Amino acid sequence: MSRRRMVIVGAGGYSGAELVSILSRHAHAEVVGLFASARREKGDQAGKFDELFPRYRGVCDLAVQPVEIDAVMALKPDAVFLATPHEASVELAPKLLERGTVVLDLSAGYRLRDAALYPKHYGFEHSSSSLLSSAVYGLPELHRSQIDKANLIAVPGCYPTSAILALSPLVRAGLVKPGTRPIIDSASGVSGAGRGANVKNLFCEISMQPYGVLSHRHQPEIDAYAGVKTLFTPHLIALDRGILSTMHVDLVPGTTLEKINATFAAAYANEPFVRLLPSKSFPAIADVRQTNFCDIGWAYDAEHAHLIVVSSIDNLVKGAAGQAIQCMNIRFGVPETEALGGKRVGGGA
Repeated sequence: MSRRRMVIVGAGGYSGAELVSILSRHAHAEVVGLFASARREKGDQAGKFDELFPRYRGVCDLAVQPVEIDAVMALKPDAVFLATPHEASVELAPKLLERGTVVLDLSAGYRLRDAALYPKHYGFEHSSSSLLSSAVYGLPELHRSQIDKANLIAVPGCYPTSAILALSPLVRAGLVKPGTRPIIDSASGVSGAGRGANVKNLFCEISMQPYGVLSHRHQPEIDAYAGVKTLFTPHLIALDRGILSTMHVDLVPGTTLEKINATFAAAYANEPFVRLLPSKSFPAIADVRQTNFCDIGWAYDAEHAHLIVVSSIDNLVKGAAGQAIQCMNIRFGVPETEALGGKRVGGGA
């Protein structure tokens, strides 16, 4: 079987670089072209890829070119990854779809179904709102059967991935107490802010603190796909990569720990990238670093029907590039775990 041809737009950013890294070891796909963002951010520069990221010397020396649709399509891609700013993705995706390629968008440009949410949360009017209803939210654990037929895949955000995977089994099982809002406190490394220079993101300037309190743009995405209204507060921490989310959830009175355990097991026992931790064990960012895993652990106060769930992911892998490639694998019918690792399905967590 010939290898699928992949193009990356936004190759000068962290997520774009992670895409190159993972695809470089993919048995069924190859990177045939690299382009800078249409609306180039600082750090997303033109030049040879291994000059922008010296750790990839000997791995990829393709030129990162200014993006033009004709230049992209001249490479005859089977799929194009958009690791671009939100507005750039909104502009590029329709043009690429019209030319017959699959689009995997790592921005938030097509994650929300309601175009009216974009001015409030992202600061722009959506110019391709007709595509929002056909875009598939690329969280394989929830939408695998839709991903394998999709031409426009909206890859989930990093914070939402960590929260939705932890909360959605509880919501679907009817265990969350009606009228309550789970509280999500998440901490992320600075790579989530992108590669552009910013004094606030310098290591010596970072002091763990919340931001986007009651106003973060990922709130509507979490609520839509977790299936419950939440209270989400992100925090920036002095790490390069990784997310740890701690969630407080009030459950229906009478819910037992056995029911909670069974609910998570039913949801994820056969999922290659979700690891359910043993009792009294909790995720650590170091344990998921540079992997496509989401680790989940929990503790339950049965007296008050209060559950604490903790999840951890690498924001650049399961929170971005790895999840995009997991979706690409599903879409093109190659093994879902190709180039990503994964646990032994059916074995212990």
